[in-house]
Amino acid sequence: MTQQTLKGKVVLITGGTTGIGLASATLFLKSGAKVVIAGRKSEQGNAAIKTLQIISPEVCFIQTDVSKSNEIQHLINETVKHFGKLDIAFNNAGIEGQFLKIDETPEEEFDRVMNINTKGVWLACKYEITQFKKQGTGGVIVNTSSWLARGASVGSGVYSASKAALDGLVRALAVETASENIRINNIQPGYIRTPMFDRFFPEENAEEAIEPFKKHAPIGRFAAPEEVAELVLWLSSSASSFITGESILIDGGLAIGGQR
Repeated sequence: MTQQTLKGKVVLITGGTTGIGLASATLFLKSGAKVVIAGRKSEQGNAAIKTLQIISPEVCFIQTDVSKSNEIQHLINETVKHFGKLDIAFNNAGIEGQFLKIDETPEEEFDRVMNINTKGVWLACKYEITQFKKQGTGGVIVNTSSWLARGASVGSGVYSASKAALDGLVRALAVETASENIRINNIQPGYIRTPMFDRFFPEENAEEAIEPFKKHAPIGRFAAPEEVAELVLWLSSSASSFITGESILIDGGLAIGGQR
């Protein structure tokens, strides 16, 4: 059902060159959608395109810094120029930050994380919604929040704040746009084995260092990016047509409180 409703849809994915974004682009293409992936690094983007074009030729990469209004507008304009419309946006671009205690965190670090994780999503939503209204056909937005919007780790203050802000944002935007046939939701991933997650651990003895984190979630394992991508596709399809303004955990129970 999900795959059938996505055929011919035009999908924009920020942070689409690696991890969850790339896995989502792969599934969208397999479902018959046309996909634009965006990212800051052209080398990653070009490498991703080579992989994705094996699945479908209906995909392109546009280098974009989501913290800059003019670049977001350019991204959306080029998407529409290339494929004629915009139906679905997955605002997945984000950075993890340095995870420092508050008295050790430079003000510049706060600004850097907020500019990408919060302002970047706000800007993307602003211009995606503008395009949806211009088309008059409605649309769907999915944003990547985090389990750390509900939970916490030592040093996660800035990152947690940047993601928790999205959970407030999505509720307001859902109320604003429902009458325009626009739905908007967040996903809140837990520990997903992506390049971003792996960067927290030194290459030497990385697997040994990572292993204990599996026990943090009741399910007792990490998720693959493809598992998160399945949720993104479902939220983007008519199968979830009565869901808007929600922030949905996909964390194996990680954010559940209590003793382990």
